[in-house]
Amino acid sequence: MVLFAAAAGGALVVQARETSTQEARQLSEGVAESFARAPGTLDAMKSGGPTELLQPRAEDTRKNTGVDYVVTFDPQGFRWTHPDPKLIGKHIYAVREGGAADRPFTKTFEGSLGLAVDTTVPVYDTNGITIVGFVSVGVTVASVDDVVMDQLPQLLGFAGGALVVAAGGTAVVSWRLRRQTRGLDPSEMTRMYEHHDAVLHAVREGVLIIGSDGRLLLANDEARRLLDLPADAEERRVTDLGLEAGTAELLGSGRPVTDVVHLAGDRLLAVNVRPVDPDDRPAGSVATLRDTTELRALAGRAEVARERLGLLYEAGVRIGTTLDVVRTAQELAEVAVPRFADTATVDLLDPILRGAVAAGPGPQMRRVAVHGVDGVRSLYPVGELIRFVPTSPAAVGAERGRGVLDVDLTASGGWMSAQDPRRARRVLDLGFHSLITVPLQARGVVLGMASFWRSDGAPFGREDLAFAEELAARAAVAVDNARRYTREHTLAESLQRSLLPSSLPDHSAVEVAHRYLPALEGVGGDWFDVIPLPGARVALVVGDVVGHGLHAAATMGRLRTAVHNFSALDLPPDELLGHLDELVARIDSDEDEERGSESVVGATCLYAIYDPASGMCCLSRSGHPEPALVRPDGTVEFLRVPGSPPLGLGGGEPFETAEVALPEGSRLVFYTDGLVEDRERGIDTGLEALRHALAGARRAPEETCQDVLDALLPARSSDDIALLVARTRLLDRSRVAEWDVPGDPAAVAGVRADVTGRLRAWGLEELAFTTELIVSELVTNAIRYGIEPIRLRVLRDGDSLICEVADGSSTSPHLRRAATTDEGGRGLFLVARFARRWGTRYLARGKVIWTEQSTRSPAVEAEEVPADALLDQWEDAAW
Repeated sequence: MVLFAAAAGGALVVQARETSTQEARQLSEGVAESFARAPGTLDAMKSGGPTELLQPRAEDTRKNTGVDYVVTFDPQGFRWTHPDPKLIGKHIYAVREGGAADRPFTKTFEGSLGLAVDTTVPVYDTNGITIVGFVSVGVTVASVDDVVMDQLPQLLGFAGGALVVAAGGTAVVSWRLRRQTRGLDPSEMTRMYEHHDAVLHAVREGVLIIGSDGRLLLANDEARRLLDLPADAEERRVTDLGLEAGTAELLGSGRPVTDVVHLAGDRLLAVNVRPVDPDDRPAGSVATLRDTTELRALAGRAEVARERLGLLYEAGVRIGTTLDVVRTAQELAEVAVPRFADTATVDLLDPILRGAVAAGPGPQMRRVAVHGVDGVRSLYPVGELIRFVPTSPAAVGAERGRGVLDVDLTASGGWMSAQDPRRARRVLDLGFHSLITVPLQARGVVLGMASFWRSDGAPFGREDLAFAEELAARAAVAVDNARRYTREHTLAESLQRSLLPSSLPDHSAVEVAHRYLPALEGVGGDWFDVIPLPGARVALVVGDVVGHGLHAAATMGRLRTAVHNFSALDLPPDELLGHLDELVARIDSDEDEERGSESVVGATCLYAIYDPASGMCCLSRSGHPEPALVRPDGTVEFLRVPGSPPLGLGGGEPFETAEVALPEGSRLVFYTDGLVEDRERGIDTGLEALRHALAGARRAPEETCQDVLDALLPARSSDDIALLVARTRLLDRSRVAEWDVPGDPAAVAGVRADVTGRLRAWGLEELAFTTELIVSELVTNAIRYGIEPIRLRVLRDGDSLICEVADGSSTSPHLRRAATTDEGGRGLFLVARFARRWGTRYLARGKVIWTEQSTRSPAVEAEEVPADALLDQWEDAAW
């Protein structure tokens, strides 16, 4: 007890010292942190005289807080403040030793004031990176010892009191124990032992007591059962009990062991070993054993469940990465093998592959995916159309809408023989013994069947069937999404192709070739066109509606129709794009008023008119890439056509045009941005690649299209591609006749004679009568109502004879039916009667009235023309 009291007193002294030291640490940390973050500390350290600003504050802080010193110093270790002014400006050597300079630290070290508990705090600049200085606050150990010495009388008094109380308590307890033991009966002691022994052998946990010499001193009944110990196991060495070497070594080692899982025979035991160290004999050990075999089975099932959940998660990530039906089916097969099955097959109804919905589940399906470890070739290959017999699991599962489990194919493989006897033998010979077939069903529709085969391991069970149905259900949603996308993509592509020209007209002005490639992710709004115009001219058009899907395709059709309508008015390119811009803006305005409608903003267009008689090409563009021109010598240039904003965004600004003289044999290349720009290639790189692909002479438009696509077509196009190549031609000058007409009606007769002579030279005498009537009417009207200069041009273009009369007036004649009392007004009626087509084309100054006759149609004889109409129309003076 004296030793206990002395130890307790010493412990109290040590505890008091530790408490005081801890309080000193907390005090120094708090004062250092507060002083370092106090307003003005950072500014003072950064000032020119930090000592004058910081020394008074440091001394006030030291006196007010009870610390022994408050020292500040710069990052190089030179003091700014110190209780002893003589040490200001001196260098500190031990401050950073053992501590990190970039964060606060506290330690006990020998300083200028002796051994002290010191806390050093860095002060950072406003950027939080640069250290401006340090604040060091300390409490000397002498101060701590003073506190302890002040408490020492109380500590010694407490220790003495504890000694007295302990001694008295020990005496009382000893007296009571002697009294109680002296009155205990031996039978009661025996009964107490029996009770303890009964409890030891009744517990469901094996207990072994092993001596220091490795002998078994005690084993309860559960331990005997778990280890199958002999009846005379006590007092025998553990190594002599017939246990497995690992079990005997673990029990006899005496080393501490906690819940070590150990396999003993067919049992899985959790073993605990604790050494004992009695005072009167050598040390031994106590071992406890618990049977965890059932827990192992439960853990195995939990591990299987965890793996299945992981596989379902992986299926959610890997299945449906694309919107392709076949690829989605392949992903399902790849996910299932080998973690769930050895081989997996997926069969889909034929309409599903086309994006349609099957009328109902049927026995006939097409194999779209096969994936397996071994024996894949023994199954039906990909692409084969399979008609399942009614007794097959696939037919039964499709009819019922539920999965079918065939645990033993060797015992229930009759349906396989009925399906294909030769293939059935091969399947069984390769070791396939178990099968699960589940329907791929989404939104109440059966899309196909997924089959999972096993050739190794345990056969499928009911839990596997439930998992297969869950896996198939998730995959079916992805397959159905791909089917719906396929349907929409097919519809959009069909609409797109129906709105595009199926074939371009043959034209004497140009030789054309074209390509259209829809994007893999969905068709868009690219289009092209070749539109014949009066006067042997031709219009070349390429456009692009931003976006994909049905809306973009439908919008493209509307714009293409509008271009055709505006072209029928024979408008110049800039005016046509102006009208198209107004149309798109009006469409956007109308559709914005409807909820959920999409706008057309983003449509672009390039429109060009080529005249083979003069070789001039007039171009205008709206937000579209510049066309390329390949000259006859093979050189390539991009035409500088003035650019304008996309259609609908022009804001009423006028469009500009560019005119280019094209030598015969030049190739005009129109394209959309999908050809030269994609996610992996910038437009500058694409244009340079296009230049190289086009370079070279004497290539037909078809060859040019193919060379361009071979060089620039991306592996996976994200946008539509439209390409139009036109090689220019010039009309033979012998097929063009032009006359300047004076403003005198008397010149009409001479003009008619010249035209008749030219028709005779061309071998078109049968058209002389009708052509004279047409020329007379047009020239007479130009003289009477037009403005000079007046010019007549007659062209022979293929099977067409074209007459054009140009004058400086912008007024246009109108076709009407003359009344019986009218003396004129029948001229245009006769022109419309004799010509196949006629119309008016406006120029920058003036207009052109043109007619077109067919050289293949029978000529109109003179007697077929009403005589009164001719007499009423012309007077002798007019001839």
